[in-house]
Amino acid sequence: MNQKKCLECDTVIIGRIDKKFCSDYCRNTYNNKVNTESKNLIRNTNNRLKKNYKILAELNVSGKTKITRSRLNNQNFDFNYFTSIYTTKTGNVYHYVYDQGYLALENDYFLLIKRD
Repeated sequence: MNQKKCLECDTVIIGRIDKKFCSDYCRNTYNNKVNTESKNLIRNTNNRLKKNYKILAELNVSGKTKITRSRLNNQNFDFNYFTSIYTTKTGNVYHYVYDQGYLALENDYFLLIKRD
């Protein structure tokens, strides 16, 4: 008779025929190992988005502000992380981090706006 072994600790499983783990502890440990990489990616991305949002919100108190790229860079703003892009009929491209947005202007200036 072929005995099934636990996917985590390799002990013989007693019980149902479709059982994969010997205990809840082994099941949780196995699934935590499998999902660690994707969880880290999601956590790091969310942390970066939160940081970008905080920077935009702190610099844009009035709801519409003009600011330099160097000021954003000094705050460690990362232009690679945003939640959406909105292109106007005239071709202006706004990048948003949730409801805080920015539009690249001439001479390394940016228009910061808050969407209502």
